[in-house]
Amino acid sequence: MSKYKLTWKDLSWNDFKTYLFALFKAFIPKKKINNFDELEKFIQSKSAWVTQVTLYGYLKTRMGTRYVLHFENDKFMGSVNLAKWNIYAVALQDLTFFTFSYLKAIFNYQDIDKGKEIFFKILDDETTNNMPPDIIEEAKKNFNERLQNINWDNYYGDLPFNLSALSLFKWAPIADELKTLDRKIVLNSMILKWDIVKKEFKERIQF
Repeated sequence: MSKYKLTWKDLSWNDFKTYLFALFKAFIPKKKINNFDELEKFIQSKSAWVTQVTLYGYLKTRMGTRYVLHFENDKFMGSVNLAKWNIYAVALQDLTFFTFSYLKAIFNYQDIDKGKEIFFKILDDETTNNMPPDIIEEAKKNFNERLQNINWDNYYGDLPFNLSALSLFKWAPIADELKTLDRKIVLNSMILKWDIVKKEFKERIQF
């Protein structure tokens, strides 16, 4: 864990900036998505947003007024960092599969391999943000395994974000007995955030 240690500066600037200003972003005019560079940015940024808002929101809700004090604890910080990257890896998979399933079903887009190319590129780019190499490799492996069983014609409409919601439940550094009580709320909190992303994607996509 030590080699992936997060500092308070890293956390406040890279993570909480997204968390604290998430609501304000809803009022910023959105450009249409009409090429793959813009689609890649959408997949990366929205996966990060959903991960951070749901993870830090859950931690803040459970810890209350002691929330900030926990970030002085190196062991806790390591757990938060591990959770963040693992949830994000699954969120990227879910959103990549969703967007390309939607493109195929609605726009009759056929080059599904482009989705894998974008997913792998996003992960490779995240090395500059210190995403752990073992999580990157595991994410690529899981993506390839899921790829074999995807029904591209209906994935986008068939509970496409369940795995990332379950990932939040699995990796959040909260005591198991508390997570069990929170299960429905935790899963729903992420699904509701994904509903916002789905709506925005359908409004912005223009292929």
